[in-house]
Amino acid sequence: MKYLIATNNPLVKKKADNLCFVEGSYEDVLIKVRDLVYEGVELVSHPLGASMRMLFSPYRSIILGQKSKTINPFHVEIIENSIINYRKNLEARKVDWVHADDYALIDNELLKSTFKDLEVDFNKI
Repeated sequence: MKYLIATNNPLVKKKADNLCFVEGSYEDVLIKVRDLVYEGVELVSHPLGASMRMLFSPYRSIILGQKSKTINPFHVEIIENSIINYRKNLEARKVDWVHADDYALIDNELLKSTFKDLEVDFNKI
């Protein structure tokens, strides 16, 4: 299976070839992924981070799969709810730019871990 990474993380941009780099915020990445899902692209990893703390990261990398001829309603629901939840959580607290370098590293490591779980070599994407 061929994978695509939607990201705004500059560390990932330096290491991966098959990506959709988003010049913008975490929310912009979610919106780009939503647009791709509506074009029939599959979600492989969940759009939101593994913890509440990661919602305040300025960076996010999301793994996408192949484009199909039909739109997956489950993937639509996941990405739409992810955007709603992200916006709701940022009403009370803002993005943590102070620790942006740490968040970039964490996002990169989570991405590598996800590819390891998929039994895909991150260096060969």
